Amino acid sequence: MLITGISQIGYDWRVVSVAGGFDVLVIGSGASGLAAAASAQAAGARVALATKGSIQSCNSAKAQGGIQAALGEDDSPEQHAEDIWKSSHETADRRLVEVLTSEAPSAIHWLEQLGVEFTRENGGYRLARCGGASRKRLLQVGDRTGHAITAALRDTVESGSVTVLPKRPLHELERTENGWRARCGDETIDAGAVVLAAGGRCFAEAERRGELSTNHPGATGEVTRIALDAGAQARDLDALQYHPNGGAWPETMQGYSIPETTRAYGAVLLNADGEEFTDSLAPRDVVSQAIFDEVEKGKGVDTPDGRPAVYLDTTRIDPYDAELSLPYMLRRYRAGGIDPLAEKLLTYPVLHYQNGGLVIDADAETTLEGLYACGEIAGGTHGRNRMMGNSLLECVVFGRRAGRAAAARH
Repeated sequence: MLITGISQIGYDWRVVSVAGGFDVLVIGSGASGLAAAASAQAAGARVALATKGSIQSCNSAKAQGGIQAALGEDDSPEQHAEDIWKSSHETADRRLVEVLTSEAPSAIHWLEQLGVEFTRENGGYRLARCGGASRKRLLQVGDRTGHAITAALRDTVESGSVTVLPKRPLHELERTENGWRARCGDETIDAGAVVLAAGGRCFAEAERRGELSTNHPGATGEVTRIALDAGAQARDLDALQYHPNGGAWPETMQGYSIPETTRAYGAVLLNADGEEFTDSLAPRDVVSQAIFDEVEKGKGVDTPDGRPAVYLDTTRIDPYDAELSLPYMLRRYRAGGIDPLAEKLLTYPVLHYQNGGLVIDADAETTLEGLYACGEIAGGTHGRNRMMGNSLLECVVFGRRAGRAAAARH
């Protein structure tokens, strides 16, 4: 990589050039950005990946619950799509949903080729039913699925020819005669196509609201604003999602997203009187609203530091299931002096996910030619309410599509 220094009055900047530029520039190093970079590289493109922090810094690695794919004998991509449609309250883009669910099995097999080892039992995948799903279709790597997926994708990117540019946040983006020009950190990068995979804004939004969030501190939404300023269209940007089961106590667990697979394996939500007050496997927004309503009725409980909460009765989970599929959660809570298999947890919804985002087509291209978006920054696939386990899937399916389509432009 040739980096030339050019000085202007009061401002130093550098132009990054690899034989005239890159074919594809990816912004973001979560699962979607890594999948896009890996796919563009495999298609023969010269690829650069720029990210706000280190290449390891992302929300995707924090995703615990799992990834959905219709792999059970009683399941199908069509059924998966119908569950998404219903959970979105019929607001999702059906074209994107059908792409997501039809390519889910191949996405799983691709991840396995990269080294991801999903939890298995009885000769097949260990599948769980998640909120809003009519079948068991959630694959897991214990309760650190996102970590396993991003690690495999990152190894693929770093072992290939992708030029990785850490600590270069995107500041500006403009059209050029041959593609796009981006200012990342103090460098200006020319590329034939750009893939935006910088995630959402829930960390910043939670701070603004004075609430807790599950998000990485880098989730502040600037890249969405840059794309909008460039003329890209968006949808459902007001539709932010709460994770129903944020950790409420102890303090070290506040903002932690208790895996929703706790409920898949038998945990239920209880009010102060020990009563079940909602279907614990309903869609996320339904469960979150039920918790808010129960607390509003005066049937919640208070944490020792005065925060609102309800009980998540994890003592109903079979120890075998917990040790196999929830080991990280058990370690975290036990380190804080609480054994989830012996006592109920205190939980309350926390801000989690930006459902809406940039409008994309089936190849993840935005409304601006040569500008692609995948992962949380893109809207439509989930409509106004996302099912758990579909964010990692969206990252892989549309990250691959974005990378291939962007590479095809060179």
